[in-house]
Amino acid sequence: MHKRVFLNAMTAAALVACAGSAMAQDKFKIGLILPMTGPFASTGKQIEAAARLYMAQNGDMVAGKKVELIVKDDTSAPDVTRRIAQEMVVNDKVNVLAGFGLTPLALATAPIATQSKTPLVVMAAATSSITEASPYIVRTSFTVPQAAVALADWAPSNNIKTVVTLVSDFGPGMDAEKFFKDRLTFNGGQVVETLRVPLRNPDFAPFLQKVRDLKPDALFAFVPSGAGAALMKQFAERGMDKAGIKMIGTGDITDDDILNGMGDVALGVVTSHHYSASHNSPLNKKFVAAFEKANNGLRPNFMAVGGYDGMRVIYEAAKATKAGSGEALLNAMKGQIFESPRGPMFIDAQTRDAVHNIYIRKVEKVHGQLYNQEFSTLKDVKDPGKAK
Repeated sequence: MHKRVFLNAMTAAALVACAGSAMAQDKFKIGLILPMTGPFASTGKQIEAAARLYMAQNGDMVAGKKVELIVKDDTSAPDVTRRIAQEMVVNDKVNVLAGFGLTPLALATAPIATQSKTPLVVMAAATSSITEASPYIVRTSFTVPQAAVALADWAPSNNIKTVVTLVSDFGPGMDAEKFFKDRLTFNGGQVVETLRVPLRNPDFAPFLQKVRDLKPDALFAFVPSGAGAALMKQFAERGMDKAGIKMIGTGDITDDDILNGMGDVALGVVTSHHYSASHNSPLNKKFVAAFEKANNGLRPNFMAVGGYDGMRVIYEAAKATKAGSGEALLNAMKGQIFESPRGPMFIDAQTRDAVHNIYIRKVEKVHGQLYNQEFSTLKDVKDPGKAK
């Protein structure tokens, strides 16, 4: 016990000592920790590709220092994420920690950011409470409640009164279930059943059979990026659409990265999200074209835009602080306002969360390919989990 306390104290002292040393080096180092292998590898692939695209477009020098991007695979394991973050702070002396493909990974690393005073930029993980885990966390992705509440406002006025929710059994899934259910109930709808599926290796079949037996107007779903294909496949196999049950959900289920592979079963699925590859703005068209050109035709998804905007926030803060670190760098990230491929957005100075538009979209075929086509916009949506 005494040995563990001593080691923890030594670790904390090392982290604190490294807080100032990042400033003294001749490089500006960004530690990018991502799931590059395993079931969530597509998240890591998209974010790394977007980060490298941003550097290719904006150069690898900032405030007179060379930018070094250090990419490590955490295999989606929180203990691995935490160890890598600690090594990056102590050994690599990074100015910024970034990435974090899932909520447990971001939460595992929050104490490292706090102890070492290292800004931690969450580019993917979407549970509302993440930014409360450390005052050094800034998020450039989104929160699940932003999307869930928007869809719960849309559904009752579009002949969807009874709904079954089906979510992955971890933080963002809990957020999706709670905020959708509360808002739908407030709007006069009814959630007749709440179902939770395992995060890893889920078998949706028994859950979907239960949904079919309940015969709701719609199934509301949340699954992490990359898992939507299996859900949609089993939804079709069970003839849910033919039974008159609509599929709705947050944009994760019709992720741009895998949407084309889903086939026609995805047509007509309505989702709410902050980004679609078909978002109609000049900046997004340039972003999509450049991303596809740099990555053998790979279509960018919402993870990519979280990574791209995260790099923008880091670069601009580095410029403002002359490639600084710690509190100064963090403060320069807060309150940034800019045009993103997703549309206008800013980093809320109080919550350190992304504020952006949420779009209601429908999957449609455009020039032979499936896209999430936006048809309604809610402007400047703050995280309902923190809204006062």
